[in-house]
Amino acid sequence: MLGSSRSRHRLTTALAGFGLLVTGAALQVGTAAAPAHAATTYRVLFDDGHAEEAGNADWIISTSKPDPLAQDSSPSSETDWTGALSSWGVALQKTGSYSMKTATSALTYGGSSTTDLSNFDALVLPEPNTLFTTAEKTAIMNFVNNGGGLFMISDHTGADRNSDGYDAVEILNDLMTNNSVDSTDPFGFSIDTLDISSGYPAAISDSSDPVLNGSYGTVTKSLIADGTTATLKPSDNSNVKGLVYRSGYSGNTGAFFATSTFGSGRVAFWGDSSPIDDGTGQSGNTLYDGWNDTGATNAALALNATAWLTGASSGSSGGGGGGGGGGTCTSAQLLGNPGFESGNTTWTASSGVITNSSSEAARTGSYKAWLDGYGSAHTDTLSQSVTIPSGCSATLSFYLHVDTAETTTSTAYDKLTVTAGSTTLATYSNLNAASGYVLKSFDVSSLAGTTATIKFSGVEGSTLQTSFVIDDTALNVS
Repeated sequence: MLGSSRSRHRLTTALAGFGLLVTGAALQVGTAAAPAHAATTYRVLFDDGHAEEAGNADWIISTSKPDPLAQDSSPSSETDWTGALSSWGVALQKTGSYSMKTATSALTYGGSSTTDLSNFDALVLPEPNTLFTTAEKTAIMNFVNNGGGLFMISDHTGADRNSDGYDAVEILNDLMTNNSVDSTDPFGFSIDTLDISSGYPAAISDSSDPVLNGSYGTVTKSLIADGTTATLKPSDNSNVKGLVYRSGYSGNTGAFFATSTFGSGRVAFWGDSSPIDDGTGQSGNTLYDGWNDTGATNAALALNATAWLTGASSGSSGGGGGGGGGGTCTSAQLLGNPGFESGNTTWTASSGVITNSSSEAARTGSYKAWLDGYGSAHTDTLSQSVTIPSGCSATLSFYLHVDTAETTTSTAYDKLTVTAGSTTLATYSNLNAASGYVLKSFDVSSLAGTTATIKFSGVEGSTLQTSFVIDDTALNVS
C-alpha cells in the first residue's frame, strides 16, 4: 500500500513508471538553443505545410516560398504579393523591421533548414488542416518554451477543408493536449467545439495591453464569420488573458482572442481565419475580406499581436499585464542553484526539503525540492530572494510533480502555495496529482525594479501523504 511516511510513500512499480516518464521528458525539453533575437529585425515564419491552401483557403503571404521577396522585393501594396494573407505580410515588410519566410515542409527546431524554428522569433499557424506529427509538436512546444512566439489561428468546427477527418479546432487542441513536452493545459485554454456564424466580438478595456493598444492602432472589435471561441483556465496558467469576447460572454468563456505564456515564450489565439483574409489570393478561391472590414479592427489586432509575439513591442499581455517592459534589459536566468544540484545552497528551505532521496525521482540530475509527503500534519517551505532589474520582462517557471495517497476527487486536503513578493501566483493540492513533472510558468514582470522573494509553502493535513516535488526552476528576464 502507499506508505504514510516519506521514506516509503510510493509502490516500487509506480516509481519505475515515473522514472521512465521523467527520462523521456528530459530528452525532449531544452534540446535546442533559445531563438536569438536580432537587434532590429524580427523574424516570422508562416506555416504552409499543413494544408493551409486546401479548398477555398489561401492562407499564405505569397506564392513565392520560402522567401516572399522573390515575388516582389519591395512590395508597396498587398497585391504585389499573392495570397489571402498578403496584406499582413506586406504591412510587416513595409515597416523595415521584419523578415518573413513560409514553411512548406515539416516543422523542426534545432535543425539546419532555413525554415527551422530556431531561426525565427514567432511562428504563425493560420488554420492548419492536417495534424502535426509527434516530432513537430515537440519542436513547436520547445520553441515556445525557449522564448518563441506562437500565433494559433483556428476556424469553426467542421471546417475540414481537405476532408482528412480533422479541422483546425481538433488539430490545435491536439497540439496542446497530446505532446511530449507538456500536455496538461500548458497555455491555460482549450478551443471550443463551436460554429458561430457571425458577430463582431468586442475588445476588453485595457489601455495598457500592447496587443489591444499597440503601434498599429487601437483594437475595438474583431469579426466572426463562422468561427469559434476558447474557454480559459487560469488555474492551469495564470497568465492566460481574454482580450476579445463574443457578445454576451466574459471572464473564462467566449474568448475570441486570447494571449498567454509558456516557459519564456508567448502565445496568441484567434478563433476565426476570416479576420486575416484580405479577400485576394490565387485564382479560383472564394475569399472574404475581413482584413479591411470597416466594422472591425482586424489589421491592428493581427499586427499588434505579431509585434508582441516577436518581442518587437514592449509591455506584457496575459495575466493582466505588468510593468517591466520597454527598457534595456540583458537576458539572464536569475535564480541560484535552480536545479538544486548544489544541495542546500542559495535556497532557504525546511530540513530535508532539498534532497537526492531515491524515493522521489528528480526531473533532471539527482537533487530536487520535496515538500511534505509525511502523511501527518506538516509544513515545509522553500524560498529565495532575487533582484529583478528595471526595464525587464520576467518569467518564473518550474516543474512540479504532485504525488498523493488521498483518494478524494473533490477536497483539497494538502496544499502548495507559490508566491512572488506579496503576490500569490498559484495554489496546488492533492487534486493536482499526476504522473511525471508538469511545467508551470508565470509572468512576474510587475516585480521589475524590486527585490522579491520567490516562495513555495506546502501544508499537509493529519493523514494520508501528499508530496509536492519541484525541480528545474528558472526566473528568466529579457
